Amino acid sequence: MFHFFAVLSRMKNINRWGLMRNTRQENLCEHSFETAVIAHALAVLRNTRFGGNADPGRAAALALFHDATEIITGDMPTPVKYFSPKIRSAYREVEQVARKRLLGFLPGDLQSVYRPLLGESEAPGDRDLLPLIHAADKISAVIKCVEEQRMGNTEFSRAETALRGAVKELRLPEADCFMEEFLPSFSLTLDEQD
Repeated sequence: MFHFFAVLSRMKNINRWGLMRNTRQENLCEHSFETAVIAHALAVLRNTRFGGNADPGRAAALALFHDATEIITGDMPTPVKYFSPKIRSAYREVEQVARKRLLGFLPGDLQSVYRPLLGESEAPGDRDLLPLIHAADKISAVIKCVEEQRMGNTEFSRAETALRGAVKELRLPEADCFMEEFLPSFSLTLDEQD
């Protein structure tokens, strides 16, 4: 009996933004799905508008699993995770142990397929997609901030400013394009999106 997929299904039990007051909790499963959709879109934008050759399906798959280790580690708040180089280094070691544990929940003949998805190794072409996954992760966090502020929660205003800056600093034209063309809709009501 192998537990990998049952363990993955627990992503819905890991809440994000633990240090912030939330009008609506966001769980890891929701975040991973949204990050995958955005990563797919960024790859499509790269190919369609910027002459790239990214695999949108692979980008989505990598994004789906980008935080899977948090099933074991929990969601470490960003201010804690990046407080010092020593803490960041220790957290990387914890993530490595969590990756190995997750892989151990799979039969041996499937581990090589999931190893790159969990960040344990790289499949050909994955290195070029990682900046898109990183951008999608940040954009998903911006969306959370926008949604919280739309509900009157100003606690997310500084986080939104910082995250928007972080996306800009990535210098990815496809991320800038997404932010300009698609992000504004997230601050609208359903009726306004008509």
